[in-house]
This record gives sequence, structure tokens and C-alpha cells, in this order.
Amino acid sequence: MKTVTATLFFACFILASFPISAQQKGQWVPGQFGLNAGIIPDPGITYANLAVNYSADQLNDSNGSKLLQNVTGTYSFWADENIFYFVPNHKILGGYFMPYVAVAYATGSLVADMPPLLPAVGSGINLSGGGSGLADTFVEPIDIGWHIKKRVDFNVGYAFVAPTGRYTAGASDNVGSGYWGNDITSGTTLYITKNQGTTANLSTTLEFHGQKTVASAVSGQLSKITPGEAFTMEWGIGQVLPLKKDLSQLAQLGLVGYDQWQVTSNGGNYLVAGIPVAASMVPYYSVHGIGVQANYIVPGKSLAFFFKYYDEYSAKARPQGRTFVFGGSWTLKIPKTPPKKP
Repeated sequence: MKTVTATLFFACFILASFPISAQQKGQWVPGQFGLNAGIIPDPGITYANLAVNYSADQLNDSNGSKLLQNVTGTYSFWADENIFYFVPNHKILGGYFMPYVAVAYATGSLVADMPPLLPAVGSGINLSGGGSGLADTFVEPIDIGWHIKKRVDFNVGYAFVAPTGRYTAGASDNVGSGYWGNDITSGTTLYITKNQGTTANLSTTLEFHGQKTVASAVSGQLSKITPGEAFTMEWGIGQVLPLKKDLSQLAQLGLVGYDQWQVTSNGGNYLVAGIPVAASMVPYYSVHGIGVQANYIVPGKSLAFFFKYYDEYSAKARPQGRTFVFGGSWTLKIPKTPPKKP
């Protein structure tokens, strides 16, 4: 009976916890940075479009092993981010100011097939959820980047996540996370060679989460929890290759990866069949992925396109899958002011 009860609880927990973006993971989706993590656009207005696809067919326990071997299913989502940067000509604290906002549309689904709770009794359980619409909005009002002796580009900033995506506690078609977030971000690009062709890159995001409302897996009663803080590290090692002798077209290839950890426990209580269960009992999650990135750059037109693929080789207390990211950016530069004649 304990096994049956645990299986039933887990079935309800999946449906309540994994509709679109309310799953056991941070608000920040890993894979958005890789090569050129510390570089900011030239002064002007930059538009970037970034599409990210995540798919998984395995849910892992806190030890990194597949949870419930006889359960099959898929979890996936698409997010299309429209990112707008503004970099003025003048400097602040010796660096360039770069506020930006990312407005995203997302769609996702969860399908899980479970065997009968008791052998030879019934035909099993099919769980599903999904939806689409405006997702949460990422706003970085403060971000400053510095060029340090032509060997390092570095930026640091503060951002917040506004819960603009649809979220209703207990619903299976949520698109947003249902809570506010505050992030401390950084990006670093180290130029290994003097011609700046070979780079090592690192970006970090530390998330502080607000309170959200969740529904009981069985009775639907509402309660409040605070998701634990998360830390994400994304890295890349790249090499620029000229496609034309005049350097008017460039390719950039590299090895990239990401690592994300929950670093503090959840706060508040879940309600399971009306019984309070401390959210801190949910195990910490983590995920690690590695992959490749390819960029096509046209410097004279301030135009760039990119493609990235990551395969997750380890995940604990969350899905384990793969991530595709692709898109491009274009900068409308601010004309440089000619020097005044003496």
C-alpha cells in the first residue's frame, strides 16, 4: 500500500509541478549565453531574437537516476525571446551602460504514461498538460560593461523577472512561473590571443525568488511556497575563423556548456491531500550540459547569427534532456561625433 500511495502522489505531483515553466527548476533557462559572454553591443540600439527549445524524456531523482523506470513520457517547450538593448555613447563609471528587456512567447507540453497502480488492474494513467502565450518578462535595468586593456570584456548587472506569463495555481496550461524574481548577472570574455580570435567566456546568474501560490495535488487547496535560490554558470571556449581575407565575414566555432544548481532550500508548505508538507523536503535540483556553438558574423553590417546545441549529461531532481538555441542580432549604431576642429 505504501508503494501504491507513493506512486499516486508522484503522479499528482508531476501534473501539478511540470506544466510548462512551473517545473522544479529556476526561472533562468540555461543555454542563453556561451561565446562572447562578456561583450556588449556597440553604442546604439540592438535587436536580438533568440529561440530556445528544450526537450526531455527522462525525469531524475535526487541521485541523478531515472525516476520510476516504467513511466514513459516527454516534456518540452519552445520560447522565442525578443531582446532589445540600448547602449548610449557616454560612459558610466568608466564603462558602457547597457539596459535591456526580453519579451518572450512560449509554448510547451507534458505527456506521461504510467502503468496501472496495481498489476493487472486497469489500463494505466495518462497525464498531459500544455499551453502557450506570453511568458515572463526579463528586464535588466542596470548593466555596465568594461573593456579592460583589450584583453578582457566584463559586464555586471541587476535584473528582475516580472510574472507576466499566465499562471493559475493547479492549472495544467501555465506559461509563467507565477512569482517575481531578482537576478545578479555577470559576463566575462577573456581574449587568449592578441588578435582576440581565441576566447574563454563565462556568464553567471544568481536568482532570488519571490513567493508563489501552489495548489494541493489532490484537494486543490492553495498554499504559499518560496522556490529556493538558483545559480547558473554558462561557459564557452571559441575560435574566430575568417571566411574572407578582408575579414568582412567571420565564423566562430566553440565548445560551450552550462551548469545550474539550486543553492537554498524551498520555503513554505505544500498541501498533499490537505496535509501540510514542508517545501524544504523537496530535494535540491541541478543540471549540467555540454555542447557546441557556431556563429556567422558580418562586422561591417553589425549582423550576427548563432546556433547552439547542448546535451545534458547529468541532472538531479528534475528532467534531463537537450537544448537547441538559435537566432541572430543586428545593431543600429549611434553615429560617432566627429572631433571638434581646433
